[in-house]
Amino acid sequence: MLYVNGKWKHALSGKKLTVTNPATKENIAEVASGGVEDTQEAIDAAAAAFPNWRNKTGKERGDYLRRAAHILRENENVLAKTITEEMGKPLHESKGEIQLAIDYLDWYAEEAKRVYGDMLPASHEDKRLMVMKQPVGVVAAVTPWNFPVAMITRKIAPALAAGCPVVVKPASATPLSAMEVIKAFDQAAFPKGVVNLIIGKASKVVGEMTANPNVRKLTFTGSTEVGKELIRQSADTVKKISMELGGHAPFLVFEDADLDKAIECAIASKFRNAGQTCICTNRIYVHESISRQFAEKLSAKVIDMKIGDGLEEGVLIGPLIDADAVEKTAEHVRDAVKHGGTILCGGNEATTGLDGYFYEPTIIMNANEKMKIAYEETFGPVAPIFTFTSDEEAIRKANDTDYGLAAYVFTENINRMYHVMEQLEYGIVGINDPAPTVAQSPFGGWKQSGLGREGGKYGMEEYLEEKYISIQLKK
Repeated sequence: MLYVNGKWKHALSGKKLTVTNPATKENIAEVASGGVEDTQEAIDAAAAAFPNWRNKTGKERGDYLRRAAHILRENENVLAKTITEEMGKPLHESKGEIQLAIDYLDWYAEEAKRVYGDMLPASHEDKRLMVMKQPVGVVAAVTPWNFPVAMITRKIAPALAAGCPVVVKPASATPLSAMEVIKAFDQAAFPKGVVNLIIGKASKVVGEMTANPNVRKLTFTGSTEVGKELIRQSADTVKKISMELGGHAPFLVFEDADLDKAIECAIASKFRNAGQTCICTNRIYVHESISRQFAEKLSAKVIDMKIGDGLEEGVLIGPLIDADAVEKTAEHVRDAVKHGGTILCGGNEATTGLDGYFYEPTIIMNANEKMKIAYEETFGPVAPIFTFTSDEEAIRKANDTDYGLAAYVFTENINRMYHVMEQLEYGIVGINDPAPTVAQSPFGGWKQSGLGREGGKYGMEEYLEEKYISIQLKK
């Protein structure tokens, strides 16, 4: 179902799309598939709701967000099961995602009260100068399948807190999770038109979002290729945009690192959601003096990771999202072997006793820059190990990419820590930390990994416009 102007509805065309469980390849639901007219209706509803919503106090808007957070907490188990069934991640990871989603709602429920302006020094004695911050207007939020709940709240919580109505377009692979999230906003009694949900084909729905002048802000999470196209489409109406795009995260292990901790963190970063995250480790760089030891210890742990349906107890590696994802992962592995890589574990599709889209967690030694995996985002459970001999070489190799989303550094030397983190060209750097994302921090990338930031006080700024006011007084 679509959610427009406070009501659940079918698509005007009557069209539907099928939702498939990637762990079993079974069809689990059919949902309405909206088009251009449905999207226009949702945008019109949001535009009509804007004056009333922006005029509410920050406390009032925060109270609505707080109620939605409470409802999501009450429905955690149902929502976690929905996430796992439609996109595959292990159930414990789904529960972790829900907690992060709630954290964003809680954070912005408070931030709604903290939109400040400025008084500027006067240029003349009879003038008073000030800057106000006001909501930008209707926001279109296009969200991905790999974090189908947290990516919605990370975008719309600051938008709503700032005073902007929203129209959400979730990934077609994961509409059920989006519907569960919007149910919480419906039950929290948000005013009609403030929150809207349109499920459907991206070319129709997002095409209308980028073309429609009533949409003042577009926020997107997805591939760099698609992000560039949406930037081009948004140019005609000069929308405010934020883009969280592709990544190719390096994971640097120096010779003084706590090796066991680095290995545990590499597993946590690389194999979360079967490697299908934008900030997961893509390239592991290990000092050559410890590379063999690191690779052997890592492989010994990875080979024992349980593969299967995320609803099963003890599963650590769930399915990839579809057949294309499996083929891309397999192609990267084949290419790595072709260019001299050595497979230490994994390296094959996982089919024994499994019916879905599975690939074995894989470690590749002797990785080099000729391999596709060195410069293309795999989005699968494959970890290539490169080596380096000096700090400067490690930094140079880590920065040798068009992406700049997240990087990881493992060292016990505080001087090295500061030197390396300052030289890395990335928006997020985890020092001895594989999971740096929290609600209060800015999330976003450098270079072709995106524009703008989500999270914390920084995320609110993306939904506000500055208005400068000059007042001349009578003498």
